[in-house]
Amino acid sequence: MMIRATHNFILLAGLALAAPSFAQDTYKIDAVHSQIGFKIRHLVAKSSGRFTKFDGSVRVDAKDLAKSSVEVSIDATSINTDNEGRDKHLRGADFFDVEKFPTITFKSTEVKEVEKGRLRVTGVLNMHGVSKSISFVIVNAGTHAGMKPGSVVAGFIDGALKVNRNDFGIKTYPGVLGDEVEISLDIEAGK
Repeated sequence: MMIRATHNFILLAGLALAAPSFAQDTYKIDAVHSQIGFKIRHLVAKSSGRFTKFDGSVRVDAKDLAKSSVEVSIDATSINTDNEGRDKHLRGADFFDVEKFPTITFKSTEVKEVEKGRLRVTGVLNMHGVSKSISFVIVNAGTHAGMKPGSVVAGFIDGALKVNRNDFGIKTYPGVLGDEVEISLDIEAGK
């Protein structure tokens, strides 16, 4: 059963949210039904992976979208490329150095609608001890009644951005690994 079209749909940091008429709502990311993935060039092909542990909360102001916000926290130790040896190397000092930097965070600074159903989210990504402003566009995938009576789930598709790993102090294997990392977001959230 879909939420009636009279609701406003708001999408923040990968979350398509059905915003009721009151001003503030908080939504939680459902990591079981979501994915934060990445791809990077290795020599002449691309290798991919994902993070399996993350959470986040979104505060939505339906009356003034600019007052909405999102915070996401990723457990860097949860990196998974389906290769145990590579994952151990990625957790080490050559790459994420998870003993020093166990968490990757994102906190929004601006949300702006760029066209119907698509929002540009800008915020600060903190990774490997470095904070940089990033921006990405997210597509509203709609809302649906949740599995529990009275609950609402919302999602988005095709959230994508690129970051330069050198900007975050991860400079290992130049020429072997590409500098640009493609990040993809597929998120479901509920309240």
